[in-house]
Amino acid sequence: MGRLYLEELSLSHFRSHRAARLELDGRPVAIWGANGAGKTNILEAVSMLSPGRGMRRAGADEIARRPEALGWKVAASLVSLHQHHDVDTRADTGAARSVRIDGKAAPQLALARIARIVWLIPAMDRLWIEAAEGRRRFLDRMVMSFEPRHGEATVAYEKAMRERNRLLKDMVRDAAWYTALEAQMAKEGAAIMANRTAALTRLSQAQEGAQTAFPAASLSLVASDDLPLPQTEADLLVAYRDMRPRDLAAGRTLIGPHRADLAGTYTAKGVAAAQCSTGEQKALLVSLILANGRALAQDFGAPPIYLLDEVAAHLDADRRAALYDEIVALGAQAFMTGTGPELFAEFGTRADAYAVSETAGLSTIGKIE
Repeated sequence: MGRLYLEELSLSHFRSHRAARLELDGRPVAIWGANGAGKTNILEAVSMLSPGRGMRRAGADEIARRPEALGWKVAASLVSLHQHHDVDTRADTGAARSVRIDGKAAPQLALARIARIVWLIPAMDRLWIEAAEGRRRFLDRMVMSFEPRHGEATVAYEKAMRERNRLLKDMVRDAAWYTALEAQMAKEGAAIMANRTAALTRLSQAQEGAQTAFPAASLSLVASDDLPLPQTEADLLVAYRDMRPRDLAAGRTLIGPHRADLAGTYTAKGVAAAQCSTGEQKALLVSLILANGRALAQDFGAPPIYLLDEVAAHLDADRRAALYDEIVALGAQAFMTGTGPELFAEFGTRADAYAVSETAGLSTIGKIE
């Protein structure tokens, strides 16, 4: 089994960090400090080493440190499957984010060829009780860890759907205007559904027989309303055609993968995740993240880099210890945040440790020896 980890991470004018540098050795990384000190900003910086807008889904101009607004940069030395890569991503003021790998300009998607990054953040704690959109986003991020081009399919689908919705709002009734858009939506939509189904299968396989202290979750794709959920390109084409009258009345597309929902069940208890306690819901999320890592270790050849923000918030000491043991056993580099060192005591010497403090809006990082 290969390894995937950062040996060095540098931040420049990123959020509250004017300049920061972490030297790492592949062990998990425990980061603690007071609320607002800038801990999560470090994890967000690592998340920018993957395609997309990072774990906060922020625009490039939102990330730059204020008041300087000079743009920002994240640079890393990455070990991936026995290969070393120098990676940096940056955005100057008013410009889009750019990526360089080993000194050469590269598309964001190229980041997924050398690294897989998975995160769990406090905003996800309400996953099972929030609207379906949040669960779709959660699922699609996991899907992208297995199939990075899934993001391209969702972007292409949404672009075609926006055009179709514009026609619907304008009450265009001529079928000829819809044909090409619906063909594009059906093609990309079928790919989206196939990718989601494949990812759920891999997650299920990774949970079966796993030695873990966390409860398994049974997952399935369901429709978020009373309409069917077409899976194939042919079925989607028929659905879009047949739904035009109803879509015209609504002024938007009412059927397709953008209306899917992720249903979760606490397997051992047979209880819907939405009906579980807060602690059980958190444990189910941790279970899925660990399953994601086990599956990627097989498919990609190395476990992902984990970003676990305030992960101990709803875990007791036994479950915290179990989580840390599983991360170490998997061989994953996990960046974890918490308010104090006591939350990471179960790691002992198995983790790097950093303390973060903040003064007048400026964060500083100190290594704990």
